[in-house]
Amino acid sequence: MWRRSAVSRFSSRISLSSSSSSRLIPWSRELCAVNTFPQPPPSSEPTANLAISGAGSDPSRVLTSGAAAATSRIAAAAGLGHHYARCYWELSKARLSMLVVATSGTGYILGTGNAAVDLAGLCYTCAGTMMIAASANSLNQIFEISNDAKMKRTMRRPLPSGRMSVPHAVAWATIAGASGACLLATKTNMMAAGLASANLVLYAFVYTPLKQLHPVNTWVGAVVGAIPPLLGWAAASGEISYNSMILPAALYFWQIPHFMALAHLCRDDYAAGGYKMLSLFDPSGKRIAAVALRNCFYMVPLGFIAYDWGLTSSWFCLESTLLTMAIAATAFSFYRHGTMEKARKMFHASLLFLPVFMSGLLIHRVYDEDKQPLLEAAGLPNSASSEVKTQRRKKRPAQPPVAYASAAPFPFLPAPSFYSP
Repeated sequence: MWRRSAVSRFSSRISLSSSSSSRLIPWSRELCAVNTFPQPPPSSEPTANLAISGAGSDPSRVLTSGAAAATSRIAAAAGLGHHYARCYWELSKARLSMLVVATSGTGYILGTGNAAVDLAGLCYTCAGTMMIAASANSLNQIFEISNDAKMKRTMRRPLPSGRMSVPHAVAWATIAGASGACLLATKTNMMAAGLASANLVLYAFVYTPLKQLHPVNTWVGAVVGAIPPLLGWAAASGEISYNSMILPAALYFWQIPHFMALAHLCRDDYAAGGYKMLSLFDPSGKRIAAVALRNCFYMVPLGFIAYDWGLTSSWFCLESTLLTMAIAATAFSFYRHGTMEKARKMFHASLLFLPVFMSGLLIHRVYDEDKQPLLEAAGLPNSASSEVKTQRRKKRPAQPPVAYASAAPFPFLPAPSFYSP
C-alpha cells in the first residue's frame, strides 16, 4: 500500500509538471518549433546523432539572428539618412535654389564671350551658387520659425514641425555658406565670391527682417534675385561690364510681377504670418497689378539694348518684345478684373517668361566666328586653344544710356545731342 501510494504520488507530480510546462514558458512556441526534429532512424549511436544535430542548430540560429540584426541596423540607418536628406532639401528650398543656379549658369555662359565655355568653371560656379543659395534659404527659415508655424503652406517645414533642431540647421547653413564662398574664391575669382557673400548677407540679414517691417522688402528681394547672373558673368570674365547688366536687369523687373502675383494669391497666409506685403494694403489688387504692369513695360527695351550692344542678334529684339508683351497682357488682365484667377495666370506667365528669356539670350548670342566654341572640343593643340580663349567679341562702343531715349520703344522722345568740349 505504501509503495503503491508513493509511486502514484510521484507519477501525479510528473503529469502536473508536464501539463503546466506550457504555462511556465509562454515564449517556448518558437523554441519548440526550432528544436522539433523528426524521429531519427534506429541507430547504434543515438546520443552521438542527437549531439551532432544540436550542435548544428546553434550556429544556424546565431547566423540568422545576426543577419536580422544587421538588416535592421541598415534599415534604420537608411531611414535616418532619408529623413535628414529630406530635411536638408526642404531647408535649402532646393527648387528655388536650382532656379538661382540656372540664372548664374546663364550669366557664366554669356560672360565667356567668344571663348569656349569652360565646363569645369561652369560646374564650380553652379556648385558654389547652390551652396550659397542653400545657406541663405536655411538662414531665412531659421529666422522665421515662429512666422512659418502660423502659415499653412510653411508650417510643415523642418523647423516649425520639429523634424530638425535649430542648432543642427545653423550648423548646416554655416557649413554650406562657407563651403560655397571658399569654392568660388578658389576655383573662379574673388569678385564672384564677394558677390555671392554679399548676396547671402543681403538676403538673410536685410531682406528677411524687412519682410516684417515694410512692403519695400519686395524690391530688396528683387535686387537679391538679380545678383546671381552678375555673379556668373564675373566668374567667367573677371569683370563687370555694360553687357553683364542686361540679364540682371531683366531678373529685377521680372521679379516684381512674379512676387506681386504670389503675394496676392497668398495674402491670407502672409497676414497670418505677420509679413508686411503690399497686397495686404490693397484688397482690390489694383495697385499691385499696376506695379506689375509698369515693371513689365520696363523689360521691353532690354532686347533692343542687348542687340545694340552686340550681345545678341536682331531676332532677340522681336522675341523679347513679344514675350514681354505676353506677360504684360496677363498683368493688364489682372488690373482690369482683380480676381484670383487672373493673378494665377500672371503668376504662371512669369514662371514661363524667365526660362524662355534666358534661352533666347543663349540662342541668339553673337559670335565673330560660329565655329570658335567648337575648336577646343575638337582636340586642337594647346597653342590654338589658348588663342581661341584670348579672342574676345568685337563689340560696338556703348553709348551713354540716355542715347537710347529716342530709340524704340520710345520714338516720341527727342533725339539727345552731345557736345564734345
